[in-house]
Amino acid sequence: MGDDGGGSNTGVVAIVVIFLIVVIAVLLFFRGSIFGGGGKHEVDINVKTPATK
Repeated sequence: MGDDGGGSNTGVVAIVVIFLIVVIAVLLFFRGSIFGGGGKHEVDINVKTPATK
């Protein structure tokens, strides 16, 4: 009976570890750390208006 309980615990631990890895990967993805820090985008908009006299 000891082996069955050990196998069950190993499966639970494996699932928890995989879950934690997925959560960490998602957090890093949304922070943009994986893809070059693309969390913030700065856009420069320059509009040239005709000079009025």
